Amino acid sequence: MRQWVQQVLESRRFELAIIAVIVINAIVIGLETVPSIMAEYGGLLRAADRLAIGVFIAEIGLKLYAYRLRFFANGWNLFDFVIVAAALVPAGAGASVLRALRILRALRLISVVPKMRQVVAGLLSAIPSMGTVIVLLLLIFYVGAVMATKLYGPSFPEWFGSVPRSFYSLFQIMTLESWSMGIVRPVMEVHPYAWVFFVPFILVTSFVVLNLFIAIIVTAMHEASDEEATGEREEILRELRLLRQDVATLKERHGA
Repeated sequence: MRQWVQQVLESRRFELAIIAVIVINAIVIGLETVPSIMAEYGGLLRAADRLAIGVFIAEIGLKLYAYRLRFFANGWNLFDFVIVAAALVPAGAGASVLRALRILRALRLISVVPKMRQVVAGLLSAIPSMGTVIVLLLLIFYVGAVMATKLYGPSFPEWFGSVPRSFYSLFQIMTLESWSMGIVRPVMEVHPYAWVFFVPFILVTSFVVLNLFIAIIVTAMHEASDEEATGEREEILRELRLLRQDVATLKERHGA
């Protein structure tokens, strides 16, 4: 019985059914934010939400039955368990917060869809390598913030009056959000050669350092994908070896 339940849980149809429930539940939670829809279909939406919670609880229960303690050895199972358990917390003083956090159930798509799991695994494995790049970026920002405060702080205190303000302004410039007309051109009206500072800063932060982040993440995702593919190949080879042993055993018995 337990093996049959495990086969059902690992089947493609069951996976697609859970994905459908997650997507529908996310849509229902989004519709609950529309007062006019809630006034007319509030009861139906709440019933659909409770049904989705029931499905998620049943899924977790089946997994606990099928895998037992192995369930907790899988990080994605723990992720699902925490999200579903949050739905069972009784509403109290923080009821509005709990209602808002219900949308976190949509994140279960990450654990259900294999490709999303690969992306998240790549991001998590890239965090250690990103540490050096983050330190480099902070160093560049600190140097730039101190220089900008000394150069442009007296003329534009709202943007560069202090190191924290300069940090924030330089972050806006790095994201290229209204950096030219909003900040740099007004500064250049007072300091005509300010572009000598801002243009190299943008080139270094936006086009060099951030591309390092992308390169690290892409490399980590490729490595995570290769590791998963290697694991699948090893599992197939193991099954083939077992199959060969079974065939050899049958031949020996037949020959005997």
